Amino acid sequence: MDRVALRGLRARGHHGVFQHEREEGQTFVVDLVLGLDTAPAAASGDLTHTVHYGVVAEETVAVVTGEPVDLIETLAQRIADQCLKHEVVQEVEVTVHKPEAPITVPFDDVTITINRRRP
Repeated sequence: MDRVALRGLRARGHHGVFQHEREEGQTFVVDLVLGLDTAPAAASGDLTHTVHYGVVAEETVAVVTGEPVDLIETLAQRIADQCLKHEVVQEVEVTVHKPEAPITVPFDDVTITINRRRP
């Protein structure tokens, strides 16, 4: 399985369990690793034989800026579901970073990483 990776996609979302997170919003960062066979695209030079990562990036940002959810686990699942709508994508690893999480001690980042694949 070949991999196409998008790292550091940033968008402002209103996700979280606390009211201030929903009202004020915060920046979320998303990393994606898409698993697919790139051989057909490499042989043909045809974009339709691979995944258009620009479109995937836009769709991911739309999920982050879209309907709020309580948990970043849910957000990661929604992003994975969107990625798997692309027929050539067989599996996806999604990491959602929440660097502004409401934690009372010093920290660098909070992340969730999920792996999903077609049945």
